[in-house]
Order: sequence, then C-alpha cells, then structure tokens
Amino acid sequence: MATPQNINRVAAYAGRELCFMAKDAKQYRVNVYANRHEVDGDVIARVRYNQNLDYWDGRNWQNGGMGRHKGITKLKDGRYVIIKGTDWQGERDYAYVVDADEALQEILKSQNLDLLETKKFKELKNLYNEKYLLEDDELEEEAE
Repeated sequence: MATPQNINRVAAYAGRELCFMAKDAKQYRVNVYANRHEVDGDVIARVRYNQNLDYWDGRNWQNGGMGRHKGITKLKDGRYVIIKGTDWQGERDYAYVVDADEALQEILKSQNLDLLETKKFKELKNLYNEKYLLEDDELEEEAE
C-alpha cells in the first residue's frame, strides 16, 4: 500500500482530484528514448520504473547525487535501458537505450552484482566473465 513517504508521482487527473501513484507501483512507467541526448525526441518504448542501481551512501539510497536515482532493465528486443529517476519537483523521470558494455559498466559502478545472477541479465554476466579478469584464489592458497 502506498504511504505518504513513497507517494511522489502524479499518475493522472480524475475530474478535479489528483490521483497519485507510488513510485514503486508496478504500473508506474517511464518513457524510453533512443539515446540520452535526445530526451525530447520520439518515445521508443515505456518501461516499469525501478531504482535497482541505487546504492547506500551512508544516508540515502541514490545514484548520481541527492534525489537522483538510476535503474536498469531490458526491452523485449534485447536492448538495455538505463532509467534515470529524480525526486526533484519540475523534473521528469526518463530512460534511454545503452549497449551491453555500458549496461555492464552501470551495474559494476553500483556494485549490485546480484543483478548479473538474474535471467534478464545473463548476457551481461557472460560479458563480465569474458572481459574482466578475476583474481586467482588458487595462487593465494598455494603461497600459504
């Protein structure tokens, strides 16, 4: 159930009364644009809002500054989408398409590697395993 703390999005007008939708409601969606530089261009898709790239900074869950949030998802056609959210009045949430390398970088920067274990991001996990060298634990054990 939506509480006053998590209601911060206007969903629609119902007559004269405002209807509010919780940011975490499954039906809250944001527009997706072809790239981050054309957020006033054509909308190519709509995706569910999420903040799964946010991290705890010691006081707040954020990614990109106070009141800024970031999420990631994947379209049905396989393209990855970065979702940019804001708590600031007058600014809108939006999303844009990125390639697999940039999507992986965003996950690594947020340190939310659990996302790589999900079915949705299996391709990114494979890319991670190919691209990044992990330390060899066996060498450490032999030195002891």
